[in-house]
Amino acid sequence: MQPFFGTGVALVTPFKKDFSVDTEALVKIVNHVIDGGVEYLVVLGTTGEPATLTEGEKELVIDTIVQANNGRLPLVLGVGGNDTAAVVAELKTRDFSNFSAVLSVSPYYNKPTQEGIYRHFSAIANASPVPVILYNVPGRTSSNVLPATIIRLANEFENIIGVKEAAGDMVQAMKLIQMKPKDFLVISGDDMITLPMILAGGAGVISVIGEGFPKEFSEMVRLGLQRKTDDAYALHYKMADSIDMIFEQGNPGGIKQIHKALGLSENTVRLPLVEVNEELAVRINSFVKSLGY
Repeated sequence: MQPFFGTGVALVTPFKKDFSVDTEALVKIVNHVIDGGVEYLVVLGTTGEPATLTEGEKELVIDTIVQANNGRLPLVLGVGGNDTAAVVAELKTRDFSNFSAVLSVSPYYNKPTQEGIYRHFSAIANASPVPVILYNVPGRTSSNVLPATIIRLANEFENIIGVKEAAGDMVQAMKLIQMKPKDFLVISGDDMITLPMILAGGAGVISVIGEGFPKEFSEMVRLGLQRKTDDAYALHYKMADSIDMIFEQGNPGGIKQIHKALGLSENTVRLPLVEVNEELAVRINSFVKSLGY
């Protein structure tokens, strides 16, 4: 299987009850997802709460994951932002010797035009020493990277190798798959429509629920890539309720509650995020038990 086909997981940053980074729990989570059969790891994506980490904490998270992974799986580093010059500067100065690619989110808050988005990612492609996976998540950025813009970038820059498409729009995803260059990867960024995206021609997923139930979710993805549709959908529907639950009160509060139920870490998040409420925690805990954990 090619790199970045299959299941990648967007790793959380676990915190202790005093809100400090819990490196022991992070090692447990890395081993949990690797043992569960995922294909690659995403470091400091949105799920890792990088917006509330200091620069020193980000380096601690990176170092901990690199050491825990110990070369077992490819690593993708989240390097994005809404200041193009700052992103370019990081790409030019960071050591990427342990990373196979970067995941770079479309600029948030500024709400650039499609031409602005194109120029932003052009600058990133020109600066990055490793392949680039674009990240389109309109629900967080307030702007949608249209298929025409993504395809323009894919055709013009060899090191832009794929997109994490998280608009939650199957029609848009299918348009991307229809228009893309042959080797360009359309990766689901939405756990609930991962399987239909794969069956339409997608390459896999960068998942959140796959960090809780890596064995089941990565197997679903592999079955989908093998076109074993009935078996894949059986696993999809087995996990569907948990996907709804982990996003019901925001990410990563839900997945951290799963990690707590699995005995991997506390469910602590940093403000302005808050832990899931007791009612949702009870439902999540019940679902975890129903899967036999």
